[in-house]
Amino acid sequence: MNRFQKVYTQGTLDVMEIWVDTETGVHYVFHRSGTAAGFTPLLGPDGKPVIARE
Repeated sequence: MNRFQKVYTQGTLDVMEIWVDTETGVHYVFHRSGTAAGFTPLLGPDGKPVIARE
């Protein structure tokens, strides 16, 4: 169950994190504010998902 790895975190009440899918390399953004939260692919300037380079 180590498919996702957290690579960045910021904040305590309003939390912003970046996670990487270790199988596909796709980066995701997680944001939590109070009881609301969301998890979505991180998009680059070209509108395509950011993918980790090995």
